[in-house]
Amino acid sequence: MFVVDSTVVVPDHKADDLIHIYQHRSKLVDQAEGFLSFQLLQNDRKPGELTVHLEWESKQAYLNWARSEQFKKIHELEKQYPDQELQGIVPKVKKYEVVAT
Repeated sequence: MFVVDSTVVVPDHKADDLIHIYQHRSKLVDQAEGFLSFQLLQNDRKPGELTVHLEWESKQAYLNWARSEQFKKIHELEKQYPDQELQGIVPKVKKYEVVAT
């Protein structure tokens, strides 16, 4: 299994706005081959720190998704957020190979 975490930090007062966006996400990734799960995590001590947690069957499945037209489409939509503060957020991405369960 392969895990990708994308963490963003927004002002605390914008956290609910970003959560709302993800609660109404396109779900295109859910249809990708090898996709296992999506979770949006909120830091319990820093409400403005949110992490998108994706699980994949393999690194190759993730790479196929990251090179897809659907991936490009989703990330183009992110650039069109009406809220200027949310438009400019840049996630810190970390990728992990699951080596034990």
